[in-house]
Amino acid sequence: MKLFMLKAIMIAAVMFISVLFGMQQANNGINEMKGYEDAQFEGAFSFQDNKEGELEASILGNDVSSHDLEKKKEKIEEIRTYNFFSSLGKKLAEMVSFTTEKIIDLITGLANGK
Repeated sequence: MKLFMLKAIMIAAVMFISVLFGMQQANNGINEMKGYEDAQFEGAFSFQDNKEGELEASILGNDVSSHDLEKKKEKIEEIRTYNFFSSLGKKLAEMVSFTTEKIIDLITGLANGK
């Protein structure tokens, strides 16, 4: 069992390192394809300090502030639409839990009764 776990961890580590290496190679390939270094070409996320000492975030070149996130959160809370599949899933989960609980109670009752 220990040998299997060691092999599994080693394979996962090799896969993780391979993915990181592939991402770096893709980034290098994109830079080579452009043919020049662009100072404005940054990663997907960037963080900068503004004049007031606050941290500003940028995702894919679009500025994001906490006020934007709060507005989106309020909008989502206002929408609160009824999701049919979500409620169906909750009812199904409750039914399965109730049925399983009753079956376990029945089995334990029969086992204790003998």
